[in-house]
Amino acid sequence: MKKSLKRLVIDSATKFLYIELFEGNQSKGYYHFEGHNDHSLYLMSEIENLMNNANYLPTDLDEIIVGVGPGSYTGLRIGVTVAKMFAWNNKIPVYEVSSLALLASSSDVLGLVLPEIDARRGNSFLGVYNVTEDNVVEIKNDELRNLEDFIVSYDKQLHKISMGKPNFNKILNSNLLKECQDVHQLAPNYMRITEAERNKQ
Repeated sequence: MKKSLKRLVIDSATKFLYIELFEGNQSKGYYHFEGHNDHSLYLMSEIENLMNNANYLPTDLDEIIVGVGPGSYTGLRIGVTVAKMFAWNNKIPVYEVSSLALLASSSDVLGLVLPEIDARRGNSFLGVYNVTEDNVVEIKNDELRNLEDFIVSYDKQLHKISMGKPNFNKILNSNLLKECQDVHQLAPNYMRITEAERNKQ
């Protein structure tokens, strides 16, 4: 990817809402704060604040990158919907990335990192990534699993991380971004059925 591109990055899969603007590899401003099931109240307004501070219009954006999960049902829907709206209205390409990869990129400890997002009922969304000074490499696919069982079964030492501001430049240097060919087909990676779907079974 060209270093001069203007990018909007959104991830709302965790309890922390993350939004950041980039021009090339330079951050033009970010928002990363813990919410209380209220990402919908802040996502659009904080995007607007960041865009105004950077003197950007939506049409100035070259790419939108969105964390597609796994994570919170409600959070994921909000982030993906806003990304689709911006992309469709302004004809902007969209790239998707694992929210666990974004979380892994925040690690200050280099080596094998275990990003973990609480999935309730004793389970977590987990992945294994190798984090270097300038890159993130997926080692094991994201999955829904009991955290303690996973740690016991994995035979290598892992640094667990459950919060932190993503280091998006490491994601840019990785091969973890996937271009969405049809924005209408962009969908969250829930990695489990919804309560409504469960009740139908």
